Amino acid sequence: MSAADTTTPAKLPPATRHTPPSPPPGPDAPPGRRTSKATAAIPWALLAPCLLILALVLGYPLVRLVTLSFQKFGQSQLWGFQPAESVGFDNFGKVLGDSEFWDVVVRTIVFAVGSVVLTMVGGMLIALLLQRVSGWMKTLINIVLVAGWGMPIIVATTVFKWLFDSDYGIVNALLSRLPGVDLIGHNWFASGPQGLAVIMLLVVWGAVPFVVITLGAGLTQVPKELEEAARLDGAGAWGVFRYVTLPILKPIIVMLTTLSVIWDMGVFPQVFVMRNGHPEAEFQLLTTYSYDRAFAVNDYAQGSAIALLTVVLLLGVVAVYMRQMLKIGDVE
Repeated sequence: MSAADTTTPAKLPPATRHTPPSPPPGPDAPPGRRTSKATAAIPWALLAPCLLILALVLGYPLVRLVTLSFQKFGQSQLWGFQPAESVGFDNFGKVLGDSEFWDVVVRTIVFAVGSVVLTMVGGMLIALLLQRVSGWMKTLINIVLVAGWGMPIIVATTVFKWLFDSDYGIVNALLSRLPGVDLIGHNWFASGPQGLAVIMLLVVWGAVPFVVITLGAGLTQVPKELEEAARLDGAGAWGVFRYVTLPILKPIIVMLTTLSVIWDMGVFPQVFVMRNGHPEAEFQLLTTYSYDRAFAVNDYAQGSAIALLTVVLLLGVVAVYMRQMLKIGDVE
């Protein structure tokens, strides 16, 4: 055997394969990449008409509102006899320095808080009661709630005006049947607090159905097992509601409370129609006060400033809502 036969042959390294670089995306790009881009653009294309309508319906009036609030704009400027002059923050200074404005702000906050509390408490109680009635009764009550919710505001306000009328109101007649109560001929709108209480009942009456239906849907998502476990641990009805039902419904309650605050601070037709288009000073809320300044006093700039301050207040409510929802999201 020779030395050549005993020598192990040397191993050569495997050949390295060089992958050609991928071509840049262009008209000849793979179909999958073009499809993903087209799919990402579909939602924006579907939202575009809605965003355009919102920009026209809400964007332009808001820009015009901000512009007017920094100008001197009355009837002379409206009819073109004089040009609109920029006055900076003078309109806001006049509004914020007026004690009547702060009275209206306090009145609006008290009205909104009272309406929201009555709406949420009454809606929660009715929603809980609907969980304990028979199916046909629940359906009947829901039909009544939807019918009341769908009633136009002007119609509902007219009905309430008749109910609390001093001469022909059925409320005075029914309350006068109670021992020691004599309200025949009583005028509920002779004083601001009583009149606003009637308007508050009207607002609550129109808002409760939405709260009841929403909370009723939320109550169907509460696990029965958790309620049964709480009862086995010795919790009563209040304990089950506080430690089981309420935490599960918290996101819905926060949402409904925020929406109710926004809606109740923006109440306008109920007050305007109830007072025959001329709300007295003790009935003025921020919405009617802004309208009165703009179209009764013909100071459109100051009315715009009041409306813009109202928007700022509502943005504060929205900020609180977003903060609460973020906290709920962190906990979950």
